[in-house]
Amino acid sequence: MERFRNRYTGRSLIVHQGFTGDWLEELLKQPGGGGHFRIDSRPLPRRRPSPVEWLVQTHILPLELPQPLFLDMREDTLLVRHLTRGEHAVHPSEIAWFLEELDTRHHARLTLSGDGTAQVQYVLPVTDNEALSMLEHLGL
Repeated sequence: MERFRNRYTGRSLIVHQGFTGDWLEELLKQPGGGGHFRIDSRPLPRRRPSPVEWLVQTHILPLELPQPLFLDMREDTLLVRHLTRGEHAVHPSEIAWFLEELDTRHHARLTLSGDGTAQVQYVLPVTDNEALSMLEHLGL
């Protein structure tokens, strides 16, 4: 856990199971889109997982949220929001709107301890993934 926190605090990750179509290409076109670390959550043939692989396998996948997922690593907290609506990934341009409201609108909050455990608090229902800040800006 400590190795993960040292490397990723203040950073964001996108956990996925591969990208369909031109989703990754569109992500990289977005302001800051190339700055998100990306990790494929499909099983990797490793005896000893890297710190981020360990975190994903141990704490993120058991949440059973649809993928791709956006993870924002704070000091002792990891905020998780899935990036799907219905059965499809949202357009990468919506990530900016999700970031604007991430403090209050996330699907899970993991409070990390030094011993490798995490307390999970679910915030939004899985079915709620509208970008409310976008709708407010559009006057809807």
